[in-house]
Parts: sequence; C-alpha cells; structure tokens
Amino acid sequence: MKTSQKYSACCPGHLPVANRRGFLKNTSAGFGWLALAGLLGKQTQSQAATKQIRPQHTARVKNVIFCFMDGGPSHVDTFDPKPALKTHEGKPIGAGAVSKRSQSNAGRVWLGSPWNFQQRGESGLWVSDLFPKLASVADELCVVRSMVGELPLHGQQNLLLHTGRIIGQAPSMGAWVSYGLGTENQNLPAYVVLNNDWVPNGGLENFGSSFLPATHQATMVRAKGIPVDNIQPGDPRALQERKLALLAEQDSAFAAQASEASPIESAIANYETAFRMQTLIPEVSDISREPLHIQRDYGVDSKDEHQHYYATQALRARRLVEAGVRFVEITCPSFDSNNSPWDQHGLLKQNHEKNARITEQSVAALITDLKLRGLLEETLVVWAGEMGRTPHTPKVTPTCGRDHHVNGYSLFMAGGGFKGGMTYGETDEFGNSVVINPLTIHDIHATILHQMGVDHEALTFRHGGRDHRLTDVHGHVIKEILS
Repeated sequence: MKTSQKYSACCPGHLPVANRRGFLKNTSAGFGWLALAGLLGKQTQSQAATKQIRPQHTARVKNVIFCFMDGGPSHVDTFDPKPALKTHEGKPIGAGAVSKRSQSNAGRVWLGSPWNFQQRGESGLWVSDLFPKLASVADELCVVRSMVGELPLHGQQNLLLHTGRIIGQAPSMGAWVSYGLGTENQNLPAYVVLNNDWVPNGGLENFGSSFLPATHQATMVRAKGIPVDNIQPGDPRALQERKLALLAEQDSAFAAQASEASPIESAIANYETAFRMQTLIPEVSDISREPLHIQRDYGVDSKDEHQHYYATQALRARRLVEAGVRFVEITCPSFDSNNSPWDQHGLLKQNHEKNARITEQSVAALITDLKLRGLLEETLVVWAGEMGRTPHTPKVTPTCGRDHHVNGYSLFMAGGGFKGGMTYGETDEFGNSVVINPLTIHDIHATILHQMGVDHEALTFRHGGRDHRLTDVHGHVIKEILS
C-alpha cells in the first residue's frame, strides 16, 4: 500500500509518520521497533547508529582485548634489551642524546636495567626477568620495538593511544569498532571497559564516542562490588517494558522536533541495552562459575587485592569475548595513588615489579586460556602503555627511576593473525630513539582494523563538514607482522 507523505518545509529531513509501523521505524531505536525486530529474529544493533562496512577482505579478528598499561612501562626493562646501558651506566648522555620529546638534558646519565634479559621459547624472543609469566608465552607475542609518540605527557599520549588525537575530542578505538562492526550479542554492548576504580589521565574521553552516536561509548564494568550501577532491576519486567515504551514514545516525539535527533535516539537505545543487560551482565561477570584451577591460573586467589581484582577483570574479559563483545579494555589498578600506575620517576625496581606482579600473570593466563579454547586466532590481545621511559636518569641511586619518553617504546600483540615470537623495528644501542621501521599509533590502529576486516580509510563519519576516521590522515597496515 502506498502512502502519500509531504516533507515539512521547516524540517526537510523529517518524514511525518503515517502509521504505527512507520512510527516505530522512524524512531529507529525505539523499544517497540526493537521488540518487533526481535520477534522477526533479525535484531541487531540499530542500523541508523552503525556504519555497515563491507569487508574489503576476510576478517581474521572478531574481538579485541586491550590490556592498557597506564603510565608507560619501560621498554628497556621489558622487551628491548640494551647491554650498552649497563656498560655506560652513570656516564652523561651528552647533547646528542637530548630530545624535546623526552625529559632530558645533556647532564643526565645512562641507567642500566636492574633485570636480566633472556631469550624465551622456541623463537628466542628476548623478555626481561621482570615478566616470568609473559616469558612463558613468548612464542605468541609480536613485539613492536619502534613506537614513536608525540608529546611526553600522560594525558595527551593516552588520548593519542585511544582516539588517535592528542587533544581528544574524537571517538575512542573501541567506539569506532562498535560503530563499524556492531555487536555480536544484542544483549550486550559492543564496547566494554573493565575498570579498576581508576580513570586515567585524559579522562573519560579515552573511552567516549565523541561525535559518534552515544550508543558506541564504553560500558564501564567495575572490579569491586556490583559490576554495573543499577544492574539489578527495581521493577518487574512487565512494568519495565511499559516504562521503556513510554520513554520511547516521549523521546521520539521530542526527537522529531529537535534539530538533531541522533543523541535522543542513542539515549533510547542505551535504555534498551541496559534493559537487556540486566540478565547477562551479572551472569558474565560472575567468575565463580569458572573452575578453581582457571581462577588460580589468572591469579584470582592472590592475597594482593590489586592482583585479585585485575585477575578478576582479565577473566571477565575472556568471558565477555566468548559472549560476543567486540572490544574489551582492561585498565590497571593504582596501588600507591599514582595518577599513572606504571609512571616510575623514582623507585623503578620496586614499583615496576609491583605492577608486573599485579598484571602479568593474568595477561599470560588470558593468552593461554584463549589459545586452549581455540579463540586466540580470532581474538587479538593488545598490551600497550601510552609511552616508554627514558634510558637515562638524573643520577644513579638505589631509588632512582626513569622519566617520560616517546622517542621509542614497545608494545605487543598476541593472536588475531599476528606473527608470534617476533620483534619489529629497532631502537638505537641505548634505546633512546628509533632507528629502524618507526611506527605511530595510527599504524597500529590501521592494522587492528585491517585484521577485523575493515579498511581504516573506509571507516568514516561525517562531522563538522568533513569525513573523520580513527587514523585521521595517517596510518598504514603493517603487513610484515601479519601471518
């Protein structure tokens, strides 16, 4: 049946609703439309809020787990051995090693690593004694040693790592993945941050959706107590459904009069996602369902509460990707009120060891667990901080540390079609600057999207008069590290 409709002169982009089905469809994310689509068996994330990307190639990765090492682990103490630092320890670095992109001056002195490095696994990958558990999965790690940042400041580098912009004001990587690929499970969001009661420098913009529809911002799941506020329903299901229907009707009427309906429709969609999460989030978050040996492998039984909670979140990450969540991020807990847990300007040995003890067992267990379950090939684990640390210090003392450094640092990927047991790129003999194959975070973003079947140049959103993308005008796929 054809229905005659007229465009409104004052709002040419809005079509009046001719019937009930048209009303439901035009509300896009209204509860009634979702319910109808669910009955038809075709419920997916709101089509109006998701860019449908036609894969340019076969996707290798379905899910990403990002282990964010907030503060900047030292590359020369983890995955980038530099014997020259020990040989020249205490000697001035000289004017030639000074950089405006690190905390440096000619009078600073080289500082050797307090940990020994060994070649691990069949591949012979160099891993520091700081990471004995990660050393056990060395053959799964693809280590990039040639990362270059922009500013030696936590907030700016955090935003660069997460959004591709040092000023923020752009969607996070997780939000772009949610926007481009949607969710595999209608009862769960596509993007979840497993938080450890800490918001990193740069703030919640690190996890936000910015100008993308608000449905793509991260859902925060805390480590302690109830995972999500108000996840326990206060009303019977039937009453909740009636309330959602009323909200959808009122908000849709408001959206029809607003100059921009997308934020309102996103709010409706978020209400409905929260409604559907009431059953599944408590179930997925309940790690007591896991066998005790799995919990022990992750470190859930640790007497250190920080390690216990990090292990809890790492185990939840595996459960979330099994349940169909596209992008999961795990943040680090702060154990000494440091605004960036890995930021050791002093007490390098003591506090890097504390951070390693809290996190590395869980990350290694996660990689092993995914592999044993046959999930590692389609799940990418990313381990990265926002920067590295200087290979030099003001003065060598038992309590000295390392400062901010973005001229060269390391990160690793595991699974997801990345070559294991290899390194890519190289810093100079002191780890002070990149000399072979320099990469930026845009290259990492482009490669992650590529493995998910998405061309980073094609995933765009029109805002402010131009098309935006995660990689902005930068980035290339690093094919040499892909299997």
